Amino acid sequence: MNGPSVQSEIQEVNLAYLMLAQRMLREDRETAMFRLGVSADVAELLLGLSSAQLVTLASNQMLVPRLRFDDKQILGLLAGSGRDGATSRLHAAILATARSSDSRV
Repeated sequence: MNGPSVQSEIQEVNLAYLMLAQRMLREDRETAMFRLGVSADVAELLLGLSSAQLVTLASNQMLVPRLRFDDKQILGLLAGSGRDGATSRLHAAILATARSSDSRV
């Protein structure tokens, strides 16, 4: 991996993600929190970030977004593995929702 190139790409991904997250949270906070996999506290923090703070956070050397699903089954279903791609994605959404609910209890 070419260090400077990868770093600039990480910064671009981070900034795009953070800007999208803010827009989603402004438009429909509850749905955005579910889709982003963030708590109310994190959502509030994201909404309160200024443009300068977004750029500072985006310039981090680590990716801000992360794969939300570390479960091989869910990731495979989301990728369309199985007999029917649409049904697989629906099944993955049901499993993800159930696991999200379990982790909030």
